[in-house]
Amino acid sequence: MQHLSTPWATPETHLSRIRPDHPVMYLSPAVLQATARRFQQGFDGLVTYAVKANDRAEVLANLVAAGVTTFDVASPVEMQAVRAALPDAVLHYNNPVRSEVEIAAGIAHQVASWSVDDAGELDKLADVPKSREISVRFALPVEGAAYDFGEKFGATKDEAIALLRRVQENGWSSSLCFHPGTQCEDASAWARYIEAAAEIAQAAGVTLARLNVGGGFAAHRNGQAPDLEGVFKTIRETVDRVFADAAPALICEPGRAMVSEAFVLATRIKGMKQDGHIVFLNDGIYGGLVDLRDMGLMDRVRVVSDEGTERTGLGTARIVFGPTCDSLDRLPDGLILPDDTQTGDYLLIAGMGAYSVAMSTVFNGYGLRDVATVLSFSGQ
Repeated sequence: MQHLSTPWATPETHLSRIRPDHPVMYLSPAVLQATARRFQQGFDGLVTYAVKANDRAEVLANLVAAGVTTFDVASPVEMQAVRAALPDAVLHYNNPVRSEVEIAAGIAHQVASWSVDDAGELDKLADVPKSREISVRFALPVEGAAYDFGEKFGATKDEAIALLRRVQENGWSSSLCFHPGTQCEDASAWARYIEAAAEIAQAAGVTLARLNVGGGFAAHRNGQAPDLEGVFKTIRETVDRVFADAAPALICEPGRAMVSEAFVLATRIKGMKQDGHIVFLNDGIYGGLVDLRDMGLMDRVRVVSDEGTERTGLGTARIVFGPTCDSLDRLPDGLILPDDTQTGDYLLIAGMGAYSVAMSTVFNGYGLRDVATVLSFSGQ
């Protein structure tokens, strides 16, 4: 994917001048760095970045510029990407199931913290230096997120107790970690997990070095922006209440909420049918809009003409297809677009930095190709 390095004033400036016929992602470094500072100032602990959300070189570089030095990686490729951005970065490897080759790569990259949720997977980490941290990942049947990460990863409380004991007995630094689920807007989910972490540590007879409260922080998708500071406050107050004088150091690993707001996606209307009731875009679920298939529609969508003028007609719900020949390339029904929307117009979709570039394909020759830097976003 090409990075258009010359900064533009706004996405509208670029669209009206270039009039691209392919989707373009617009990056605001100022917004990205401001989001990083928001986490660093609001969260009372170590802020890491979950690279899986968006591993673009310019994203990692801007996070480094904002003071992020620790990264959550899930593969050797992500380790290499981080090392290219910051050679002495601290790596946390929190994908708890790894091949022997991946473990060797993690050791070679001097991974500082490893997560584990299974006795057999812990056995595979025998060669990890004892100076490193191993964090036992557990899961609870907690609601409040868009979808539950606990269906794939995470030990039960009883399993976590046994694993935590083994970690301490083997001489590693002993920690716990969890993930409340993606796009979690319910602060009480963190509270319940932290309460369970205290119970697990007490039952195991282990004083935790650190507690990783995961990602899951919600990005702004619809309506009002999520109250991140409220979540930070709940985390701190719950830790102080349940751990008292033995409170562990805290870690968080935002991905979606760290990078989403820094990107706006522009996708063009290729055609319209049935008096505009059906809309065809030059991007879809095989491209930058893949996350909408699982997360649902966003209401942060504006329509501008190819001259950069915003459409202001009353909104009408549309059926929207992507550009490929696959009939499954369809957004969830009901995307609201102005009545005066026309073929050739651009949709500007805010909050698109996470799981868009990272998951886009080039099926049928479509997909994201360009990232353009802008000084600011307008009208979002």
